[in-house]
Amino acid sequence: MRIGCDIGGTFTDVVAEMADGTLHINKTSTTPDDPGRAVVEAIREVLRTTGVAASEVTEVVHGTTTASNTILQKVGARTGVLTTRGFRDVLEIGRIRTPTMFDLAWSKPEPLSPRRYRCEVDERIAADGSVVRALDPRQVREVAAFFVTEGVQAVAICFLNSYANPVHELAAKLILEAEFPQLLVTASCEVLPEMKEYERTSTTVVNAYILPAMRTYLANLRRDLAAIGITAPIQVMASNGGMMGIAAASGKPVFAVSSGPAGGVTGSAHLGRVTGDADLIVFDMGGTTAKASIIEAGHPSLTNEYEFRDGISSPSRFVKGGGYVLKVPAIDIAEVGAGGGSVAGIDAGGLLHVGPESVGANPGPACYRLGNERPTVTDANMVLGLLNPVALAGGSLKVDPELASKAIERHVASRLGLSLLDAAHGIRHVANVNMARAIRAVTVERGRDPRDMTLIAFGGGGPVHAVDVARLLGIRRVIAPVMAGVFCSAGMLAADAGHDFLRAVLRRLEGSDPAALEAIAESLRHQGRVSLAAEGYPESTVEFTLRADLRYVGQSSELTVPLRGKRFDAPTLVALRDDFQRTYRDTFGYANDEPLELVNLRLSARGRREERLDFARIRMGGTALAGAGGHRMVSFSRTEAPVSTEVIARGDMPTTPITGPLIVESYDTTVVVPPRVLARADAIGNIILDLPDDAHDSTEAAQ
Repeated sequence: MRIGCDIGGTFTDVVAEMADGTLHINKTSTTPDDPGRAVVEAIREVLRTTGVAASEVTEVVHGTTTASNTILQKVGARTGVLTTRGFRDVLEIGRIRTPTMFDLAWSKPEPLSPRRYRCEVDERIAADGSVVRALDPRQVREVAAFFVTEGVQAVAICFLNSYANPVHELAAKLILEAEFPQLLVTASCEVLPEMKEYERTSTTVVNAYILPAMRTYLANLRRDLAAIGITAPIQVMASNGGMMGIAAASGKPVFAVSSGPAGGVTGSAHLGRVTGDADLIVFDMGGTTAKASIIEAGHPSLTNEYEFRDGISSPSRFVKGGGYVLKVPAIDIAEVGAGGGSVAGIDAGGLLHVGPESVGANPGPACYRLGNERPTVTDANMVLGLLNPVALAGGSLKVDPELASKAIERHVASRLGLSLLDAAHGIRHVANVNMARAIRAVTVERGRDPRDMTLIAFGGGGPVHAVDVARLLGIRRVIAPVMAGVFCSAGMLAADAGHDFLRAVLRRLEGSDPAALEAIAESLRHQGRVSLAAEGYPESTVEFTLRADLRYVGQSSELTVPLRGKRFDAPTLVALRDDFQRTYRDTFGYANDEPLELVNLRLSARGRREERLDFARIRMGGTALAGAGGHRMVSFSRTEAPVSTEVIARGDMPTTPITGPLIVESYDTTVVVPPRVLARADAIGNIILDLPDDAHDSTEAAQ
């Protein structure tokens, strides 16, 4: 058995794959006080229901929110910074940008390392890598002693131009590790050997800040799994859509901040190859947030930089300054605080708002009967009849629709003078518009037309809202994938091991020596082979992808362009220029003939494996596709009366199209099929929804 596990804000999801391709799933309420406890409980339950011995588990692939929650909740390590004299305030200065031009109430994020703990030493490396001023070891020891006295737990070493020559950073790290072992040390040359001192410093500080929490969590998880007999390797999902070993994740957790969502995008790319959908919008709605990404020509959209922040989190090239910069390879995901547990209320101006505050797993929505009295998106769906009024999660979670009605009536309907159903529709519509914003951030803002793409919706709430969100964007085809409610966990089982490496090579593209560039590329390949070999991947299973960061001479930002071939030669350089021009034109709408600058070489090393999840041959085990069946009254629109709607189990969904209204229930999610929408199951159990021509709102109406 191989196990994929994803921790969400409300539920912890587990997918277990047997050797014959049969899948077993489990949803367990997340335990915020100790997230690993829910993981172990969910895995123990899967082992119990399948009768598989713990010793037969061969791999655990894990998506964790430990890193992201540590940043959001500001509970990371007391972090010190060791930097070049004169560069103490790089974190405050940043790039002198604000995310919104005229927001006078905006407050800059507080640096994760307070100024008191950012200390300077005498040293200087020139831009060409030459030593201008040697490092003073005495000063390093003095600063380290100060850190220990002040209770600093982690140190980020960020010296100017260390990307060109890391000798001073490595020397300082050696001193700290040898003489001050109580300090956890992160050197920027080992995390981000790239120019741009602010981005490099911010990324290194984030790594140091989350380092103790991630190490402790993963160590405890390994211990707790061993306690129930599981000693199989633990892999952690990385932000780039690949897996990394527990040792790598414990040393460089900044590469796993977007761990869980990346699994869903990776799974969508694999599933799209089976369904024939090469261009997909990925829509993942959980209990706390909704996330969006795109897949083009079968490949996820990647970025080399994004900001982690509250509210809508987007790696947009045009909106910067609102969060903590992470300049690491990641799947391009936009996130907004709109999930099933998002709280609805009336603001000071008398307007309805939904999120970003979420009730999470405890106490959960009002209908969960755990003490919450405020209305949520899930409560609105319950009042409208879209969700099972008796129990969710295969009957394991009992609910009370009356509590949902009372919460909405008290906090929304009575205050706005609306009927209960109108208030519930209002909550749902505001949430839908917020989620459509996230999709626009990765489509329209990237020059992509969502009407030309298929929406794949998963997460516990994705298939509940998918058709309405598609209408807002003019999308005509929606896929609710098999195992939609636990799809991120399933996607992790389809991932390969992956590591990314970078070398700064600042030079003009025209006139560059292909042999010199190939030598640099080969050194990066060697790093990839060593890293993957340490995780059990022989060279025969390793594949490399080379990319180049390019820009017009005089610019400060780059675009990343893949190499057409596997090695550098004269034709490769010519092709790079042509591909950059095309990418630039696609991104910004124009291009010119100015000379180009080659800034960085990037290598993606992937360890391929035969046993990864094959979506074409999966079979669902247990009661994953079971549902209650019957009929219930459902309100699909404010302008139309509730209608008696058939409810069927997902396993009973026919392969011939049927017309909504229809509710399709399964253990892990509910698929809502509004009137006049065609629905059918495909050969592997995905539900395909086709919207009629007039079933979408215009952009103006949506806004």
